[in-house]
Amino acid sequence: MSWLAGLGIGLLIGAGAGVVASRVIVRRAVARVRVAERRARTAERLAEIGSMTGGLAHEIKNPLSTIGLNAQLLQEAIADLSLDEQDKGRLTRRVGALKLETERLRGILSDFLEYAGELRLAIAPLDIGMLLEELGDFFDPQARASGVRLRIEPPREPVSARIDGPHVKQAMLNLMLNAVSVMEHPSITTRDLILRGEACEDDGVASVRLHVIDTGPGMSPETVEKIFRPYYTTRAGGTGLGLPTARRIAEAHGGRLEVHTTPGVGSDFYVVLPRDGGEPARMKDEETK
Repeated sequence: MSWLAGLGIGLLIGAGAGVVASRVIVRRAVARVRVAERRARTAERLAEIGSMTGGLAHEIKNPLSTIGLNAQLLQEAIADLSLDEQDKGRLTRRVGALKLETERLRGILSDFLEYAGELRLAIAPLDIGMLLEELGDFFDPQARASGVRLRIEPPREPVSARIDGPHVKQAMLNLMLNAVSVMEHPSITTRDLILRGEACEDDGVASVRLHVIDTGPGMSPETVEKIFRPYYTTRAGGTGLGLPTARRIAEAHGGRLEVHTTPGVGSDFYVVLPRDGGEPARMKDEETK
């Protein structure tokens, strides 16, 4: 076979291989497009479901307010009736139970709406030390009522970050309420709650880290895997939405919420936020719905 024939065969083989490679690339591109289309359809369905559930929660919340008001009026009317004290007491207790359950349902719906509703961040520069001091002043009476000693540890140097102050405060309050609740168990003798702020570098990004540290019972690895799931709770009366809501707020800022815990010692929940602000919350919600 002449060298020309060999060259021709080589070119044919090369061309065939090129065609095969092109077909593989096209198939992969088509597959990626189809996956993207499926994700878009799924996101659209989830957005519709989220809108429907939010609307349903609002529709339920309004009648609950009416029920609670009428229960209060009924309780007042019973007090004015000329009845035997035993009968009057029995009716009062029943109406009181109705009021308590109504308030409990309203609380559950409020937590759900806060978790499922759209986040719209109002980003502005905020001093982290001032944020912690305001949280401490607000929460200290509740901590004292629960026998918890609250300590504030602001950054060593003034640190500011572009964040949504009210939303970050809500996330921190959720963590603080959770910390106080786990320290209410009789077996916990040392009840300290520490709020700490510090500047840090997170993957090369200038950030701030906000800690909520408790001296509670700590958690097992199995519990840590579940605590950020909506509606998972380890305490009576809890809705299981406090921690997921706090994490959602952190992620809306382009940050994250983590936990370090040691059984028998306590837990450290910390929020890491970029100092220059994150992506708009509405954009991130649309990407993750």
